[in-house]
Amino acid sequence: MGIFSKIKDAIFGKKAAAAEPAPAAPATPAAPAAPQPVPVAISEVDVEAILAAEAANAGQPLNWRTSIVDLMKLLDIDPSLANRKELAQELGYTGELNGSAEMNIWLHKAVMRELAANGGKVPADLTD
Repeated sequence: MGIFSKIKDAIFGKKAAAAEPAPAAPATPAAPAAPQPVPVAISEVDVEAILAAEAANAGQPLNWRTSIVDLMKLLDIDPSLANRKELAQELGYTGELNGSAEMNIWLHKAVMRELAANGGKVPADLTD
């Protein structure tokens, strides 16, 4: 599994877990079974809402809106240079893989664009 897949699964998995209905109580002979809720299709995952909720519970200030390192920390993914290099290669970065500000800014924007391309609802200011 690649680094982007880990990021996507960490975010989209939160939405899937929140969308799972609670198990229904079994019917008793005295009471008829309750009608089962109809699942609602989720067209988009609200990436910003999920990350903001995670950040509120992080226990430390993380600037996930602009920092790829903080975004990875928030999702419990090792933000080491080796992992960022691997992510950069996965996403097609053509610059030097040295952990520069240029590389990190590019990575953050590319991750947000990929999340949007994979069904995530991402504000435009995070993908530009």
